[in-house]
Amino acid sequence: MDTRAQIDAYIASQPEAKRNEMLTLHQLIFGVSPDSQLSFLDGRNSDGKIVTNPNIGYGLQTIRYADGSTREFYKVGISANTAGISVYIVGLEDKQYLSQTYGKRLGKTKITGYCIKFRSLADIDIRVLEEMIAEHMAREPAHSLGTA
Repeated sequence: MDTRAQIDAYIASQPEAKRNEMLTLHQLIFGVSPDSQLSFLDGRNSDGKIVTNPNIGYGLQTIRYADGSTREFYKVGISANTAGISVYIVGLEDKQYLSQTYGKRLGKTKITGYCIKFRSLADIDIRVLEEMIAEHMAREPAHSLGTA
């Protein structure tokens, strides 16, 4: 199955309300970055064991780890979870950046170093989310992460 078909199947598998919100986010990200490369992670590790929720990825960057190894990975990702939706902003060096820059304006969210979790799009200011995604998609990746 190709990437678009995997993404379509993943979104279609969600309950209706979450499916509609995932489609809204999908369209928002493409509106911000229409030529971004798509990827889909099914949540399985190399042994086939489920280790995370499936993710839809947008854009492409090379992440350099502290040990010198590199990996191609998406810039922005979205994922459905039991409590709502997660948006991933990958490759940030400053783990306080998201909360300090967007936290007060974004709405009812839980923000970690690279992840924004919320129950529903109705709980957040979607314009601020769009601003955050646009800024990150336009950013040149010069990021490194901790050890691999």
